Amino acid sequence: MGVRKRVRHYFLGLLYLAVLAFIVAGSNKSYSYSTKNNNGVKAVTSSQIVHQYETLKMAYNTNDIAKYGPNVKVQFMGTLTGYGPDCEGCGGRVGCSPNQDVRNGNIYYTDKQYGKIRIVASDKSIPCGSIIRIDNYKFNNNEPLYAITLDRGSAIVGMTMDLLYPSEADTVIIGRAYNIMFTIERWGW
Repeated sequence: MGVRKRVRHYFLGLLYLAVLAFIVAGSNKSYSYSTKNNNGVKAVTSSQIVHQYETLKMAYNTNDIAKYGPNVKVQFMGTLTGYGPDCEGCGGRVGCSPNQDVRNGNIYYTDKQYGKIRIVASDKSIPCGSIIRIDNYKFNNNEPLYAITLDRGSAIVGMTMDLLYPSEADTVIIGRAYNIMFTIERWGW
């Protein structure tokens, strides 16, 4: 094999590794890939890390959400509503541990990993302690909003999230927002 052909094969091997490294960049499982030249000598080694979620799955109903579980990052389109601790049938404490008292207007929870984030109520298919990224929410200037599932509600079923506000009167700000993209960033505690 000629020198030009070997150089081309070597270059294609490097290009393959570069593309492969680009695909798996930003992750946390380690994989190594090696190429050999025409004489069988190791030429290049590439090592990358793969994100904890192998894939991103789109959920179309709550069965999909429950089916994918903690090892898959789940995204779904749904509805965002608001509620206050003084709503009809509300007791003033969230339904998930640590059962935070929210009657004092404390609509935030301080998470060790995500810091100070909003509280949401969700369907039971999403476990307590899950971190939810909320996108295309116009009230938040189209910036993503992070929240933690710390509550349940008899009216919160399916693909709906209920964002906690200081009082029921404050929920008029949001009303009912449709076509909101939710991503489960962390599955439960």
